[in-house]
Amino acid sequence: MISKRVLWIVISAGIVIVLVALASVALAPQSTPAFDAALRFADAAGRGDDATATALLAPALLDYVRVTCPAGSVSACVRAYMPPEWGDYISVVYRRSALVGSAWDVQLIATYAENEGFSGVCIYLRMEADAAQQWRVTAWAGWVSCGDPASREMAANPDAPNRAP
Repeated sequence: MISKRVLWIVISAGIVIVLVALASVALAPQSTPAFDAALRFADAAGRGDDATATALLAPALLDYVRVTCPAGSVSACVRAYMPPEWGDYISVVYRRSALVGSAWDVQLIATYAENEGFSGVCIYLRMEADAAQQWRVTAWAGWVSCGDPASREMAANPDAPNRAP
């Protein structure tokens, strides 16, 4: 009897482990196209890869970048937001999101090499699907320290730092 009970416990634990592993893969931000596009955009902008970042912009935001950003470069806009004492860009990760109609308000956290940049840089991206069902960045804000009170509620705050457009 004890050996059957142990066998059932082991089998049950194995099933739970497999289900948790499958759920973590299926629910990973990279498995959701809008979140994947948001991460690819923020990473490309942080690394200075304008070709990749620009391809993920909606037409209206691309027009904004061409007119407003230094040399019409999305990565130059992002670099201009960062104080030099934060150092070089390292990476970006998904934080959370909210579905708003058919669009996603996505929050990311980037890491830079030094100081406040190392402890977290909050980014807000508005993601909308275009006619071809490709996810595009239609607005952004942030690229500020997550410790900055202005980094809260950036989706709903028209005065959020570095809002575009």
